[in-house]
Amino acid sequence: MAYSQPFPLAQPLQKVQQPTFGPDLAVRLICPECRDPNPNIVEEFSSGDLVCGTCGLVLGDRIVDTRSEWRTFANDEGDDPSRVGAASDPLMEGMEQLDTTISFRDGGSGIARELQRAASRSAASRSERNLLQAFRDIASWCDQFSLPKTISDIAKQLYKRSDEEKLLRGKPLEAVIAACIFIACRQAHVPRTFREICNLTHVSKKVLGQCYKALEQAFNLTPGASQDRHVNAPSGTTGAEDLLVRYCNHLDLPPNVQPICSDIIVKARELGIADGRSPVSIAGGAIYFTCCLLDKQKSVKEISAVAGVSEGTIKLVYRLYYAEKEKLVKEEWIRDGKAKLERLPVESGSK
Repeated sequence: MAYSQPFPLAQPLQKVQQPTFGPDLAVRLICPECRDPNPNIVEEFSSGDLVCGTCGLVLGDRIVDTRSEWRTFANDEGDDPSRVGAASDPLMEGMEQLDTTISFRDGGSGIARELQRAASRSAASRSERNLLQAFRDIASWCDQFSLPKTISDIAKQLYKRSDEEKLLRGKPLEAVIAACIFIACRQAHVPRTFREICNLTHVSKKVLGQCYKALEQAFNLTPGASQDRHVNAPSGTTGAEDLLVRYCNHLDLPPNVQPICSDIIVKARELGIADGRSPVSIAGGAIYFTCCLLDKQKSVKEISAVAGVSEGTIKLVYRLYYAEKEKLVKEEWIRDGKAKLERLPVESGSK
């Protein structure tokens, strides 16, 4: 995954090129006694000295041993580990990634607490502390939502960009994080609805929508994440068929229900049936229609609890599908004995 500018602004800012500094590679360390243009410098880690391998002159002392502190058996542990800390995080580029931990044991004098406060104030600026706290919240919420690490990384990238450009100044931290997670789910094709994100982060739908719209305009994202995905719509938009896999798994439905339900949703969209309804409502109504068609005993109440929509909304979508049932149900399903139109109840009451 490329971490460099993952979400470019719609109108990029003009930044001044800072001069870069590096070591002078023209300087070479040679022995002042031998003056050999190709010196043989040896690092004696046991004594901490830098020694000329030709004449034995000590060129430096107290050098740092960068090797590992333990023995390594290649057949058991693989490569030799080194005491250089954890792997560098690309999201923390430009920030100090090494921490110093002060023990609480001070004999009850209270000095340790004061030292910890002083270390926390001097270790990082306020903006860096806020960024680290936001990263921890994103990781925690993604774990609670059982989202993969890919989505967590995308959300962190998006939050860092919005924080650097000051796009959502004045907005609550929880709302900004919720909007980043929502966009990350959409970008990674792991759809989550506004209601699910709001229930997870306890952010109002209004504030979440405001933050999402601001990020959508700033980063020129594909509009319409909360609308239905049509045939010619961009692949980043969430459609009702994208929610079927998760809903069918929660309802313990057989594997053959999901593809048939998806075909019904696609056919209904081509015919303009239930246009304007939310993806969650269409998914719930289509699952109830398919369960009745295939004689799978699932009540409207059970589907409503999983989809997070009211029973009346599911029944309304069902009535729209029932009115065009001959167009939605394929003849091959009826010939194979999978589906029977007689199983569909005339009214959308629960079975």
